[in-house]
Amino acid sequence: MSPATTELLLSRLLAGQPLLEESADHLLEVVAVLESYGEVLDAYSINLIHQAQREFLNPLPIWRFFDGELTAGRLWRHLIHDRLNYEYAEYCQRMMLWHGTGGLDTYLDSDCFKAHGQKVIARRRRGDPLLELLDRCFPEFLPEQIRSAATASALGQFWRVMSDLFRQLAEARRAGTVDSIAAVVAFLRDGLVAAAGLPIRYSVEIGGDAFDILPAEAGLTFLADVAVPYVEAVFLRGTPFLGTVSFNAQAQQIPIDQSRFQYGALFADPLPTMGAGIPPSLLMQDMSRHLPGELKRFYASRGRGLGDLRVKICTSFQKAMFCVTNAAIAGTFPHGLTCGGAAEQLLNRGHAEAWVKRLIEAQVGCLPAVGPVLV
Repeated sequence: MSPATTELLLSRLLAGQPLLEESADHLLEVVAVLESYGEVLDAYSINLIHQAQREFLNPLPIWRFFDGELTAGRLWRHLIHDRLNYEYAEYCQRMMLWHGTGGLDTYLDSDCFKAHGQKVIARRRRGDPLLELLDRCFPEFLPEQIRSAATASALGQFWRVMSDLFRQLAEARRAGTVDSIAAVVAFLRDGLVAAAGLPIRYSVEIGGDAFDILPAEAGLTFLADVAVPYVEAVFLRGTPFLGTVSFNAQAQQIPIDQSRFQYGALFADPLPTMGAGIPPSLLMQDMSRHLPGELKRFYASRGRGLGDLRVKICTSFQKAMFCVTNAAIAGTFPHGLTCGGAAEQLLNRGHAEAWVKRLIEAQVGCLPAVGPVLV
């Protein structure tokens, strides 16, 4: 990627301009695909929170995708795959847990968390021979399951906010108050900033008693401890997809350092993401079930029509995720962009440069409204 492109992205961030260029098509794609995504996240959020509460320390959670509503009709739809792919929500949750960045991960490794976990385990294994055996034979198994449940709850709470925000964005466009990409980024930035301090807490009930897993004293909040680690894990790092790279260590196709992973949503090639067994294809399938009519007609009138619908959704989704990332960057600048102090501006520039260094290798070719790809 040329230095000119790097400087262009940097100048846009420091000037408060959106990374995605302005166009009527971009506005339609971004807002409509986020509305679809908001519908999907609503279901994902409900399911993850259900799993964290009702499937807590269940070693065989075979009914976890039913949200506690197991009926013959729902089971049949599940079997014929007429359902949302909750496996993708689990994929994101496991990525957050595995990459482990930010305040949530720091707390999950703390002595305080371990102490809370041991209290829960001692109570939960009482009268449960299977859990008692597992805890005796594999002492790290149950604590790891609690970490996983805590991450699921935190991600579910994060997605609850984002689902509402994306659907509110669509309403704002219909009302005419959001009429540009810059307005989209500003709307998302303001939403993230407004939710920044929301507490992230998690407790479970066992035998009529409540046990804190993520207590208030942990001081975990929405933006710094969950949203930013989510962007790092899902938008940037991700995981290498089976069948696209060699997992053979001698082939050296996968970086040894997790921080150098570039398999997230902003890096994915829209074509191979539709391959069998590749997690993002699950999300594209889910979003295709909730597309606004306006966006579906837009896709039908271009290229191969609806023949490559999921590829088109993936491309629009990447544009939307650049806008969300743009909003997160704008909402976390150390100082206001119009601040006059040289020291403050230097800190802002360092913040923007760090992000551009990560983004420059992503799919920036989707950013221009018309014309050639950025090079």
